[in-house]
Amino acid sequence: MDVRLIGVPLQDGAGRLGCEMGPSALRVAGLADALSSLGHRVTDCGNAAPRPARPPVHPNRAIHHLPDIAGWVETLSEIAFRESENAMPVFMGGDHALSAGTVHGMAARAAARGRPLFVLWLDAHTDFHTLDTTESGNLHGTPVAYFTGQSGFAGYFPPVPHPLATENLAMLGIRSADPAERTALNATAATIHDMRAVDEHGVGVLIRAFLDRVKAANGMLHVSLDVDFLDPSIAPAVGTTVPGGATFREAHLVMEMLHDSGLVSSLDLVELNPFLDERGKTALLMVDLAASLMGRTVLDRPTRAG
Repeated sequence: MDVRLIGVPLQDGAGRLGCEMGPSALRVAGLADALSSLGHRVTDCGNAAPRPARPPVHPNRAIHHLPDIAGWVETLSEIAFRESENAMPVFMGGDHALSAGTVHGMAARAAARGRPLFVLWLDAHTDFHTLDTTESGNLHGTPVAYFTGQSGFAGYFPPVPHPLATENLAMLGIRSADPAERTALNATAATIHDMRAVDEHGVGVLIRAFLDRVKAANGMLHVSLDVDFLDPSIAPAVGTTVPGGATFREAHLVMEMLHDSGLVSSLDLVELNPFLDERGKTALLMVDLAASLMGRTVLDRPTRAG
């Protein structure tokens, strides 16, 4: 398959600096070589840059970097639509605000193909705040509300002509949600599997049910993988650590099942903060997970020196 790597050096949506170095860390960790070794044709498109945007000042005074994020959303939407025409785009983040743009663009691509878009959100957080409800003002907590067409973004972010149907959204690994997010999500048809559900049922059962739905609908699938989906003991390079995340094998099983499904059309790798990493272990793990999604099997996995 043709794979397009797109760097997104975005850190303005987070409350801690460092995510802008994420694309470089993934390159140094060997993402392109890992995917090429699996037989894919990989093109590194370099780093994206946002176009200037000047939305009006929002009455929620906690919000910061609103013009910057609005510019990123517009740019990444266009890039996602363009690069997904005959290839699989892989967005190397950067904080999770980038998904407001990538999913927006992939929804347009799915509409152009006459197919529904589905999103698998692998994250400790639901990121379902609106501009009105965010108390931190960190806009990496808003992308899901935006691309599902929730109110409060008009005039600040680009219009959403193809909002993701919430019944086509599955979240896995959730273990932190604010009251406003829980209330809003309870009014949707989204599938939300917290870590208790993972503990009780196992990731295989939960993922298989979702993939069966995507396949039955002839859907396209966008996967958004946040570092904090993983337990911080194996992936420390994130500024929003929440204990009790996915284990090494649980995460790889998700990726392996996604590959087996043949349904994934685009991928986000987000919230990698190399400044917080330990000898590159998180960047290397994210590369390994991407490789599993793209076809690396357990028997192919290399042994690394301790």
